[in-house]
Amino acid sequence: MTINIATDEAEAFLAQYPNVTTIELLICDLNGVLRGKRIERELLLKIFSAGFYLPGSVMSLDAAGSTVEEAGLGMHQGDRDYPCFPIPGTLSLVPWHEDGDRAQVLCTMYDDNEEGFFADPRQVLVRAIQKFEALGCTPGIAVELEFYLIDRQRTDTGAIQPPLIPGTDRRMTSCQVYSMDDLDDYDFFIRDILETAKIQGIPADTVIAEYAPGQFEVNLNYGNDILEAVDNAVLLKRLIASVAKKYDMEATFMAKPYIDQAGSGMHLHLSLMKDGENIFAADDPTQNPMLRWAIGGLIDLADATQAFLTPSINSFRRLAPSAFAPTSKTWGYDNRTVALRIPSGSMESTRIEHRLSGADTNPYLGTAVLLAGVTEGILNKIEPPAPIEGNSYDQEHPMVADNQRDALRAMLGDERVVDWFTQDFIDVYQTCKWSELRMFEMQITPMEYELLLPYL
Repeated sequence: MTINIATDEAEAFLAQYPNVTTIELLICDLNGVLRGKRIERELLLKIFSAGFYLPGSVMSLDAAGSTVEEAGLGMHQGDRDYPCFPIPGTLSLVPWHEDGDRAQVLCTMYDDNEEGFFADPRQVLVRAIQKFEALGCTPGIAVELEFYLIDRQRTDTGAIQPPLIPGTDRRMTSCQVYSMDDLDDYDFFIRDILETAKIQGIPADTVIAEYAPGQFEVNLNYGNDILEAVDNAVLLKRLIASVAKKYDMEATFMAKPYIDQAGSGMHLHLSLMKDGENIFAADDPTQNPMLRWAIGGLIDLADATQAFLTPSINSFRRLAPSAFAPTSKTWGYDNRTVALRIPSGSMESTRIEHRLSGADTNPYLGTAVLLAGVTEGILNKIEPPAPIEGNSYDQEHPMVADNQRDALRAMLGDERVVDWFTQDFIDVYQTCKWSELRMFEMQITPMEYELLLPYL
């Protein structure tokens, strides 16, 4: 391999942190799960200069962590290895290990031709960014992540439940969005997230209480580097889950952990700059042609790309009416009932808030969908439907698919998806998701036994 990552970063890190003995090499799989291996500090410089190897099948795992052999990356090719290299700028301490002897670095996979491995979701985004550059714009991008804190102790029936409020025997029951009391109750956890993010160089700046007991949202700062922003989102999810464990809690990014509470989303914010000006800005942004075309492209591609944004059966449970999750292909100004929101604010900060992704969406794939829709819309001047005023749930609009089967099928009918994601990647994704869908559908639920067994 002639790929060579400069070792300066690794050398400086080892000199600064002599107590670090173990480094975790992390890579993001199809489902957004971080996998990898651990090495001793003596190997770090070699890893930066020569890489390391993981099987390509790590990119064709199902929700159970098993290789989907039908995808062709496992035994079909001898479960062969592919080279992986660290991503510069992501080497950092792992502060939740109190001994201070652990570090981590995010990595990505390549093929034999030293090109990005086609099934690595990060490399899918790399290719999407290259196509997006046809617009000649500088992006402004930010990611918002919603998640639930839950108690590690289940109820008597095995159900999940909110954690105990520290120092009390009470559990969170509040559905008060933006509640300061909820933030005060979990100030220790929020402070730890923000301080740990600072240590790791992740620009997390705000945490708010969301619409359900134990639900929070964390925001990442705006930036102009798309890959860096998404890398930070991937690493922030790991950070949140790891900090929660310190306090005997679990953090989950399931899209719908409670059927009777709000789901969790991943909201992507995007603005476009050209010659120092925000091309989405206008006195009335809904009448700005550039913004309208960007919205038009996202809506036009919504059916064909939804399977990337709702990647499991649970993802579709989030798409419930009147739950602040998008159920229709709609957009509007300062309206949280639509799929694509134009937030209020100064003219200079005009942006699109893409609300279709669940918190369980792979951030690399969700961002690639965003770039594809915006680029196709602007280049082809795709006009959107009229913007929505009022409650979209009470109105008639074209709906997004409400099940995974329809979403997966819709992906196959649009050549633009092939152009942006490649046929090889779509084949792997489709195969893995159909296999996973069948795995979930083969389960018999307790409700079936309760309602059907006594009478049928």
